[in-house]
Amino acid sequence: MIHPHTYIHPNARLATNVKVDPFTVIHQDVEIGEGTWIGSNVTIMEGARIGKNCRIFPGAVIAAVPQDLKFEGEYSLVEIGDGTTIREFVTINRGTKDRGRTAVGKNCLIMAYSHLAHDCIVGNNVIMSNNVQMAGHVTVGDWAIIGGVSAVHQFVQIGQHAFVSGGSLVSKDVPPYIKAARTPLSYAGVNSVGLKRRGFSVDRINHILDIYRILYNKGMNTSQALEFIEEEFSATDERDEIVTFVRESGRGIIKRFTKGSTDDDISI
Repeated sequence: MIHPHTYIHPNARLATNVKVDPFTVIHQDVEIGEGTWIGSNVTIMEGARIGKNCRIFPGAVIAAVPQDLKFEGEYSLVEIGDGTTIREFVTINRGTKDRGRTAVGKNCLIMAYSHLAHDCIVGNNVIMSNNVQMAGHVTVGDWAIIGGVSAVHQFVQIGQHAFVSGGSLVSKDVPPYIKAARTPLSYAGVNSVGLKRRGFSVDRINHILDIYRILYNKGMNTSQALEFIEEEFSATDERDEIVTFVRESGRGIIKRFTKGSTDDDISI
C-alpha cells in the first residue's frame, strides 16, 4: 500500500496495512503503527513515533528539528497516539533536552495549519481548531478544546476539559473544567456543556461550579481561596485537580474579567 512515487528510508519501520500516498517522504528512525494513512506531500522526519489508525493529511511536517536556538542536535522524538488525525499543513517539531519529546495523545484532532512547537505535551481527545499556534513547553490536558487562530505562550498549561475561545491570546494558565474567553483572556464560567457531553452528572458539575465561585467571585486572593476550598469542600478528584493545578501554576492562572481590563494586562 506504498505508492511508487513515495520515498521511504530503508531504516523506517512501518507496520502492516499502512497506506502512504504519492510524493511523501519518510526519513530514517520513524515508526508508524498499523492501519495509519499518510496523505500526499507529507514529510515525516527522524524521531517520529506515530501510532495505529492515525490519519495524516497532505502537507503536514512531523518531527522537524525545533525552532529553538538552544537546540544542539540532541536526540529527541515526536510521539502521536493511536487514532489521532493531523490535518493539512500541520507542523509538529521534535522535543529538546528539556523534555526530550513533543507528544500528542490518542484520538486527538489537530486541524489545518496548526503548529506544535518543541516539548509540547498534548493529552488525549484534544481538539485544536484551525491555525492554533502553540509555542514551546506548553501542556494541554485531556479533552481540552482550543478555538481557531489562538496563540498559546510558551510554558502555558491548559487544564483538562477546558474550552478556549477562538482568536485567544493565551498568556496565562487556563484551569481545568472552565471556559476562557474575551480580551484579555479571562474566566468565562465552567464548561458545563462539554462536561455534560462527557458524562459528568449535574452534582459533579455543580460541585465544580461551587469551587470556582470561591476562586473567582468571593474577593479572596488565590492563597486564601485555595485554603478555604480545601477546608470547606470534601475531597474529590475534581477538587484536588483544581487545587493542584492552581497551586502549581507557573505563569499564574487567568483572571476574572473586569470592565477595567485592557490588553496591557497581558503578561509577556
